[in-house]
Amino acid sequence: MNRRLTLACSVAGAVLVALDGTVLTVAQPSLQRSLHASYAEVQWTSTAYLLVVAGLLVFAGRLGDRYGQRRMFALGMLGFGAASAAIGFAPGIGWVIGLRVVQGVFGALLQPATLGMLRAAYPPDRLAMPLAVRTSAIGLAAATGPLVGGALATWLGWRSVFFLGVLPALAFGLAALGGEAPRVPATPGLDLPGALLLAVTLAPLVHALSAPGAATVPALAVSAVAGIAFVRHERRAARPLLPPGVIGAGPVGAALGILVAVSAALFGTLFVETYVLQRGLGLDPFESAVRSVPLAVMMIASAPCCPALLRRWGARWTTGVATAVLALGGLVLSRATGTLPLGVGFALLGAGFGTVMVAATHVVVRQAESTAAGVAGGLQQTALNIGPVVGVAAATALMDAGPRTALCVFAALAAAAVPVARVLPQRGSEKGALGADAREADVRVLPGDPARP
Repeated sequence: MNRRLTLACSVAGAVLVALDGTVLTVAQPSLQRSLHASYAEVQWTSTAYLLVVAGLLVFAGRLGDRYGQRRMFALGMLGFGAASAAIGFAPGIGWVIGLRVVQGVFGALLQPATLGMLRAAYPPDRLAMPLAVRTSAIGLAAATGPLVGGALATWLGWRSVFFLGVLPALAFGLAALGGEAPRVPATPGLDLPGALLLAVTLAPLVHALSAPGAATVPALAVSAVAGIAFVRHERRAARPLLPPGVIGAGPVGAALGILVAVSAALFGTLFVETYVLQRGLGLDPFESAVRSVPLAVMMIASAPCCPALLRRWGARWTTGVATAVLALGGLVLSRATGTLPLGVGFALLGAGFGTVMVAATHVVVRQAESTAAGVAGGLQQTALNIGPVVGVAAATALMDAGPRTALCVFAALAAAAVPVARVLPQRGSEKGALGADAREADVRVLPGDPARP
């Protein structure tokens, strides 16, 4: 599969997942009325999917490393589309929840592969631009998703929301299957015990944060015990789920930490600011959505600029400055009431987050060897799943202290991540560390090379 088709498939997969989350949120009230479901049941249409994805992302990335990123992408896309179509025909809320679990399994296969395919297709020094295109597309999907979902749910009913992605999933899934089968390099075993322990660590943690209640403390306890057992197992395992070259690399850990922090700060800020706009300023939902348009615009616009910033400044300065810009945006919003200050605050949030997404993801994916690209992609996706859950949970807990205080806390959280960027590579430092990998990529395309696929 050529690079252009690989990029198109990666973008399509990322956009499909992003649209699924945003359009479902808008369609949930219509779904609830149509299926006579309770609020708790409707919440589980999102929670069930989130729990499965959070628990399986890293293991799914490992499957891609072992059996081929393109195969996992195709399987994920086709399964995701089939599950979406089945949900559109579901006769009751129980079927919807069960099929969302199935959709979560295929979503977990799909997401790491969208990054793993790019790492396999592009030389390390040319990864930034495809990652920027992917990030811009995600921003566009997040911006248009509520509008598309609202229109479909209003005019055609909630079932049409799930049919939206069926044809694209079928088309790109089949496209990824076509052509010559990819050469899959030899990789270590799958480490099934490690995968199980990681799933038991992450799924209860996400559930405790996303749906707090009487089971929160037991869920956190299970997560903590499983997490300790997972760390002990990985240290002793001959073939660990997380290769030491990935999770043990300082820049990768720092980039993942920054992604968790900035996504928590962004989504926590957006949760709080929704109440500020609608209850504090008396705006209706449409007016409040219009005020936040600069966020989507700047996220889409900033991502393509990031490759040039990475070449000029390196990942350390680019990520650190962008994280500070995001923190400044939250600080502006904590005092903003007029249209212009609100626009400036949202624009800073979008510019900072779009740049950090590209720069930090570039570090995570580029630092990994091509044989561990799926695990790296799974870790990146896990960070971007956990961060928003943490942010919304924290925002809910902070609302009693007042929205302005909550916004300042999230600005401080983003600012606290700025020093972490010092661990990231500076300008020119990645070339030496990755020279062997780059030379390997060059060698694979030499005519007559017996290793050439």
